[in-house]
Amino acid sequence: MRGRVHTRVVVGVLLLLSGGAAWGQTAVAPAAAPKAAQAKPHNYARWEKAIEAFEAADKKNPPPKDGILFVGSSTIVRWKTLAEDFPGQPVINRGFGGNEICDSTHFADRMIFPYRPKMIFLRAGSNDIHAGKTPQQVFEDFKEFVRVVHEKLPETEILFISLAPAISRWNERDANKELNNLVEAYAKTAPHVKYIESYDISLDKNGQPRPELFVADKLHFSPEGYKLLAERVRAYMPGNRD
Repeated sequence: MRGRVHTRVVVGVLLLLSGGAAWGQTAVAPAAAPKAAQAKPHNYARWEKAIEAFEAADKKNPPPKDGILFVGSSTIVRWKTLAEDFPGQPVINRGFGGNEICDSTHFADRMIFPYRPKMIFLRAGSNDIHAGKTPQQVFEDFKEFVRVVHEKLPETEILFISLAPAISRWNERDANKELNNLVEAYAKTAPHVKYIESYDISLDKNGQPRPELFVADKLHFSPEGYKLLAERVRAYMPGNRD
């Protein structure tokens, strides 16, 4: 009798220690480890029609080699007075609205390298931040853009036109400024990279946005806004720099 009782006690203890069912309780399986969140793939295909339009235009009217290329998002796309603002300069506009810096990098083989530009003015980064990227992440994208361009065009000047606060994205102004600061510091040591300050052009003396410099959407520059932007860029055009 004692042998049977002793055996039962030992078995019960072993079941408890091993996580098995004992004393009417059900064993609980360990919780599965949560799966790591995966970043959503970037949709480069959405810009295919815009790139194809550039290629079709180039076939009809090939732009000059060694020109001055403007790339970036809607600020570049909507800059309709580019040739008027910089007369005598071989400017080429290849902006496509809504894009991020990585888009220009991705399509460099089709909308940068064919022109062999001597200068590239890039104005982008705001959409990147608006989409949820941190200033540091956007800065890394900018450095990758520089690396890819200089790998094939090592002497090409890359000029980053800094971001300026927009009324409709006023809450992102600090992130825009942080990105500007990162690029500005980088440009001081990186060869053939320049930084153009334009953060303040959309602000009044009290640091508030100037409504007259924006169109109705409060995001894009009005003609008056572009005049101020052109003034900042003009100083970096060939023949105007120290």
